[in-house]
Amino acid sequence: QVQLVESGGGLVQPGGSLRLPCAASGFPFSLYTMYWYRQAPVKERELVANITSVRGITNYADSVKGRFTISRDNARNTVFLQMNSLKHEDTAVYYCKAKRAYTDYWGQGTQVTVSS
Repeated sequence: QVQLVESGGGLVQPGGSLRLPCAASGFPFSLYTMYWYRQAPVKERELVANITSVRGITNYADSVKGRFTISRDNARNTVFLQMNSLKHEDTAVYYCKAKRAYTDYWGQGTQVTVSS
């Protein structure tokens, strides 16, 4: 059974940090490119960052470059999103996704709220 389970979300003040792990199971994690997306209220889901399977090449949305870092631990089947210098506009539900060729899997999401 394929599972992607995000955690680590919560309420944080502007300027603060959070680290989101996404634990994967049920598929060969190391072969999949991993993504973080987010969806704010009344907005479309948007790509935040992704990391390739073998070389670990990363890509970021312009809005998070220099503040967020995506990483993966293939031994633990986990992808991480380190979020620093958080802003109000980072408030959203954050989802992880695994993709390989025409197959993709999604997690259920974790809420991140940035507020003072």
